[in-house]
Amino acid sequence: MNKILIRCTIASALGGLLFGYDTVIINGAMLDLVRHFNLTPAIQGWTVSSALVGCIIGTILIGKPGDIFGAQRLLQLLAVLFFASSAGCGLAPTIDVFIIFRFIGGLAIGGASVICPVYISEISPPKHRGLLASTFQLAIVFGILLSLISNYLLLNTGENNWRWMLFSGAIPAVAFFLMLFFIKKSPRWLVKKGRVDEARKNIEELSSHEIDTEQTLREIEESINIENEGKRINLFRRPFRKIIFIGIFVAVFSQLTGIGVVFYYSAQIFSIAGFSPDTSMLQSVILGLTNLIFTLLAMAVIDRIGRKKLLLVGQLGMVTVLGLFGYGLLTGNISGYWLVALLVAYIAFFASSMGVVIWVLLSEMFPNVIRARGASLGSSANWVVNAALNFFFPVVIGFFGTTQAAQQVGMSYAFIFFSVFTFIGFLYVNKNLIETKGKTLEQIEKEVLY
Repeated sequence: MNKILIRCTIASALGGLLFGYDTVIINGAMLDLVRHFNLTPAIQGWTVSSALVGCIIGTILIGKPGDIFGAQRLLQLLAVLFFASSAGCGLAPTIDVFIIFRFIGGLAIGGASVICPVYISEISPPKHRGLLASTFQLAIVFGILLSLISNYLLLNTGENNWRWMLFSGAIPAVAFFLMLFFIKKSPRWLVKKGRVDEARKNIEELSSHEIDTEQTLREIEESINIENEGKRINLFRRPFRKIIFIGIFVAVFSQLTGIGVVFYYSAQIFSIAGFSPDTSMLQSVILGLTNLIFTLLAMAVIDRIGRKKLLLVGQLGMVTVLGLFGYGLLTGNISGYWLVALLVAYIAFFASSMGVVIWVLLSEMFPNVIRARGASLGSSANWVVNAALNFFFPVVIGFFGTTQAAQQVGMSYAFIFFSVFTFIGFLYVNKNLIETKGKTLEQIEKEVLY
C-alpha cells in the first residue's frame, strides 16, 4: 500500500470516527440535558432518536447527490454539517433548537455511513480491500471510545459541561473537512462521468501500478452495467425475496440486542443502577474500550471462524448476560459491580459477533445485481429499529415511575425484552443464514438463489 492510498483511506475513515463520536456523545450530556431543559421521558427519547431519524433520511437521500458530485465534494458538505451540528447542539438555547441541530448531525451521519465505506471500497486494490474496508467500522468504534473519554474528561468542568461535551465534536469535523482536500476522486465515479483517462491515472496512483489498469477499468464498466440492470429488478419477487428478507431480519435482530440503547444511555443506566455520575461515566469508557478490543479480535478471526458461527456464539452469550442483567435489577439478587461486569461481557459478545459480522454479511450476502440495493435495505432497517428503541427506552423506564426503584424495574424489563429477542434472533440465524466464509461472491449467489 502506498502513501496516497493510505492518506485517502484515513481521510474517509474520519467520517466513521465522526459517525461514532456524534451518535454517542449525547450519552454523557443526557443527565444534564434532562435537568437543564426539564425533559419528559418522551422528549428525552426524541432528543436521542432525532439524530437516528436524520440518519435514516440521510442514507436514503445521499445516493443521487453522490452520483452527481462524487465522494470528495459531498463528504466536505457532510463535514460542514457535522461541525454545524456540534456547534448548534453545544450552543442551543432551547430543546427545540437542540433537536434541530441533532437532526442535522443525523443527516451527516447517515450520509457518511453510505459514502465513506463505498469510497474506500472503490479506491482499494482487491488484495487490500478487506483490510481497508474494515477501517471504517474500526473508526466508528474508535469514535465511540473517544466520545466516552471526552465526556469523562469534561464531566467536572462546570455547570455547562454538557455544552462542552457536545461542542467537542467540532474539532474532528474541521480535521475531516481539511483532509478531504487531499484525497483522490473515485475511479468508479470518474468512469461514470466519462472521465476515463483521469480514472486510469487515479487507479495507477492508488495501486502503485500493482494491478492491470485496463482490466480494472473493464471490470468497473461491467460492474456499472450490472448495477444499472439491478435497478430494474423487483427485490420482493423470486428469486431475490428470500435473501432480501434474511438481510433485513438479520439487521433488525442486531439492533434488538439493545446495543444502541446501551451506548446512548449507559451513563443513565449505571446511574439508575446506583452509581455516581463520575463512576457511571468511567464505566461507560470501559464499555467503549471493551468494544474496541473485541472489534479488533473479531476482525482478526472472522475469516478463520466464519460469520455464522461467530454470530451464534455471540448471540447465545448476549442472551445470557442480558437476561442476568434484567433479572439482577428486577430482584436485587445481582447488584453493584456485578452489573458492570455483565454489561462489559455483553459488549464483548456483541463486538466480537454482531458488531463486525452484520456489516460484512450485508456487503457480501446479496447477489451482484442487487448488492447495493439489498445492503441499503438492510442498513435502513437497522437504523429504523435503532431509532425506535432509543425513543421508547426512556418512555418505558418513565412508565414505571420516577423513583430509582421504579426506574430499575422498568429498565429490568427492557433488558429482559432484549434477551428474549436476541434468542429469537439466534433461532432465526441458525435456521436461515448460510455460511459465507471462504466462498466467492458467485458461490454465495448460487447458494442463496438456487
